[in-house]
Amino acid sequence: MTGTEKWKVRLEATAFTASQFPEPGIPEVAVAGRSNVGKSSLVNRLLGSRLAHVGGTPGKTRSINFYGVEGSSVPFRFVDLPGYGYASRSKGERDKWSALIDSYVSDRGCLSLVLHLADFRHGLLANDRSLQDWLDALQLPVLVVFTKGDKISRGARRGTLEKYIRSGLRSIDVPIITSAEKGDGIDELKNFISRHLSEKHTVLPGKSTAE
Repeated sequence: MTGTEKWKVRLEATAFTASQFPEPGIPEVAVAGRSNVGKSSLVNRLLGSRLAHVGGTPGKTRSINFYGVEGSSVPFRFVDLPGYGYASRSKGERDKWSALIDSYVSDRGCLSLVLHLADFRHGLLANDRSLQDWLDALQLPVLVVFTKGDKISRGARRGTLEKYIRSGLRSIDVPIITSAEKGDGIDELKNFISRHLSEKHTVLPGKSTAE
């Protein structure tokens, strides 16, 4: 991959309950991260469209949003999960979101990869560790993606990344450092997703990519 592939993206479904999830059938790549980690900004930069709502209030996203993506090596769905951790919503709402996320992650057979977003300035916090433990127990492939990489000087990025790796994290490859504002790491992340889908899903005539 050269990083020049153009993805065509459309919103397929906005789900507030499990019954609203689209039928499985193609691979899905989900993105998860703490509230206020810059997830919506990164999703928009990655998909090349302002589809995800960007707001100043953490916990704004209350649904699971499914985006159909064509133009990659393998057609797939990009799944934007609600942020976890601190959110300016009631505990009842947060519990409801947790149940919705659990119903998706635990039972979605076509889930091919989880992108775990973490703020590069802070590394993995307690809630991030809990998410990693949960995904590991489900035996789901996880790639750690650091956001807001531009907030750390270029000269300090390598050392910071190595420090986080030494501290222990679960990632199927070296974490990718991104910046939604500057565009850093976006092509690298797109290439990784395409390569992962190509290696994991073989398309045969008359067959679904999920088979």
